[in-house]
Amino acid sequence: MAKKKKQPKTKKDGLWIEAKRRCRLNNEDIRVAREMGLNPRSLIKNIQSKSQPWKSPVKVWIQEMYEKRQEKAATKKARKEQAAAAHPVRGANQREKKC
Repeated sequence: MAKKKKQPKTKKDGLWIEAKRRCRLNNEDIRVAREMGLNPRSLIKNIQSKSQPWKSPVKVWIQEMYEKRQEKAATKKARKEQAAAAHPVRGANQREKKC
């Protein structure tokens, strides 16, 4: 018995399926790309060709971009926590001055 192919629900789902196939991505890579707000056309556009050896594969490109975003978020969070620890009553003083 031949397996039936899943039909995409929307046109965008069809584009994601095509991007997954053409870029050789797995479900985790697709999840990360969607989480970052990428669209399937941008993934397909970034497929390297023989005349573009400097480009990394789409899978590696997504992973590198995701890691950079995670690092930025971690440093931003650390700075916020450090600023809050340095000025613990800052918010209370501002409320008192307004009254």
